[in-house]
Amino acid sequence: MQEGSMQDVARPPLLEVRNLSAFFRTGRGEVQVTRDVSFAMAPGEMVGLVGESGCGKTVTGLALMGLLPPASSRLDGQILLRGQDLVTMAPAAKRRLRGRRISMIFQEPMSALDPVFTIGHQISETLRAHQDVSRAEARNRAIEALARVGIPEPALRHDAYPHQLSGGMRQRAMIAIALVCEPELLIADEPTTALDVTVQAQIVDVLGELCAKLGMAMLFITHDLGLVSQTCSRLVTMYAGEVVEEGRVDDILLRPRHPYSSGLLRSLPALTHRKARLPAIPGRVPVRGQMTDGCRFRPRCAHARPECAAPQPLRPVRPPGQARCCRVEELSLPGVLAEHAA
Repeated sequence: MQEGSMQDVARPPLLEVRNLSAFFRTGRGEVQVTRDVSFAMAPGEMVGLVGESGCGKTVTGLALMGLLPPASSRLDGQILLRGQDLVTMAPAAKRRLRGRRISMIFQEPMSALDPVFTIGHQISETLRAHQDVSRAEARNRAIEALARVGIPEPALRHDAYPHQLSGGMRQRAMIAIALVCEPELLIADEPTTALDVTVQAQIVDVLGELCAKLGMAMLFITHDLGLVSQTCSRLVTMYAGEVVEEGRVDDILLRPRHPYSSGLLRSLPALTHRKARLPAIPGRVPVRGQMTDGCRFRPRCAHARPECAAPQPLRPVRPPGQARCCRVEELSLPGVLAEHAA
């Protein structure tokens, strides 16, 4: 972890990601997808991971789970789960850990759930893979898991196939599978993307209640800053494969310290600005394999200076946080709260 990390809680971290870089092998050679990703999470903490599509959020989540294909990918850095390095851990040990101590909700339940097995079977198999329970007990606990995530008539849904459930219930079933072994860390990768607003709010409430009840930490990967502001205590912003800012959610909403975070927040629609032009970040995210060594946001940044062409480390800022910007102490950037209050 970079010096000055904003772990502002007394408890030792559950998860520490230190200078994690992911590489993919292609026909044209190796391409770096993420660079020096660093953050930490305390037990029971809910952290939002945000950024544009293609910034490396999902790759980071899959790396934490050990689900990147070993034949075509490589990791540098460390992923420490209570001090155990998951990067160097043997594959068999990772399989024992996945689903039991660390679990993941994937973006699209219809592609993540197996269509040829019932929902109950998939929950029970996850449970029996990690705990010594009978089939009867596994069935009962699977029904309990479905009830816990708010699925009506859980005994009936236990014997249903994925295509027989609505999108909202499939997502709830995915959550039940992820939580049936009560893991220490849950990675929720855009768990509400394909859902309508009402079901989205229900899913977020379920996740928040279960995290509080189980004392489980959650990394919430999403595009939706509104959901992060409602559910998470801390925010990690990624851009072009790097963490560019980290801090408490309220602090970043009020006063972001990196120009990219400020741009994201200002692009949110506000009810107070009727018929106003919605601010947008100019330009596009740089293409993989064509990243610069300096600030990757520099071509799109209105505050860029010649010194931004040099490599930019994460710098500690106040309130406790980090930002990957050499001008962090001199810039005063608008946040969403300031915009909406105007």
